[in-house]
Amino acid sequence: MTRFVFFGGKGGVGKTTMSSAYGLKCADAGLDTLVVSTDPAHSTSDVFDQQFGDDPRAVEGRDGLWAMEIDPDEEVEAHMQEIKRRMNEQVSAAIVNEIDRQIELAHRTPGAYEAALFDRFIEVMRSAAPDGADDYDRVVFDTSPTGGTLRLLSLPEFLGAWIDRLVEKRKRSIDLFEKAAIGDREARRKVETDPLIAHLIERKEKFEFAGRVLREDAAFYLVLNPDELSIRETSRTIEELSGQGLTVDGLVVNKVTPGPDDDEQGRGGQYLRERVATERERIDQIRAEFDQPLVARIESRVSEVKGDLLADVAAELDIPVRADGRPASGTESVEP
Repeated sequence: MTRFVFFGGKGGVGKTTMSSAYGLKCADAGLDTLVVSTDPAHSTSDVFDQQFGDDPRAVEGRDGLWAMEIDPDEEVEAHMQEIKRRMNEQVSAAIVNEIDRQIELAHRTPGAYEAALFDRFIEVMRSAAPDGADDYDRVVFDTSPTGGTLRLLSLPEFLGAWIDRLVEKRKRSIDLFEKAAIGDREARRKVETDPLIAHLIERKEKFEFAGRVLREDAAFYLVLNPDELSIRETSRTIEELSGQGLTVDGLVVNKVTPGPDDDEQGRGGQYLRERVATERERIDQIRAEFDQPLVARIESRVSEVKGDLLADVAAELDIPVRADGRPASGTESVEP
């Protein structure tokens, strides 16, 4: 099993519940596990009845389990301030205000949110890698709704090529300017020691690391509900992830309606039977249309999934937890 595991899907399908349950499953199997929420609508704190923040914090009452919630707004602000600082070091005082204004405008454009969040995303992965500061056995990501996740995962390749173009333009501008001012030999030295080029190359290396990890040391699971909209969204997600060279390892069908007892003949019982029949058709459709295995079929609970209920859901997730690919003891295959 890989070090990094992602749970994605459209908003409201139950990604937080599944990622938290799987994190618990890994911790119970003896793995030091970190659950990371990158979803703006954080609810990991609700699942564990404990407040989490931007740094990992041990989950109370659970050995080997930590959690953290990345605040996207804080990451965007920190990202913007860092860019301002670097740019202000490179330009004259006369244009600092204009640079600041342009940077603020840029951070209101589409994609700025993902770019800022991705920096923090990479920090977490680097820290949790074997040679990192934390060295977790497993890191489970509760991702933002599908659209944001896809944009996030597509950034390494896109930004790497973009940085290459920026570096080349920076080199050409330095070369032309410095040749005119100080001659060819000094111009080459300026290119080699230019701090902006060094920063761009550093960022490219970060993105290359992220792309490599996502393709070589990560597993992706999509959570969906047994309804048409969720199925269509999942189909689109698999197709788009495939276009990024990423493979979906399995599907989790959540919020399945439990059937009524045989003696329930009233209006409620009839509604449940019809609902269950419709969902059964949708689950059969999922099995027929998707190549990915169905690794869990989770019934709706009466109350919020936390505490003992979270452990029950964890036991139903037929997802490997150990490096040898074997599920933890007691895991059974998903019933048809």
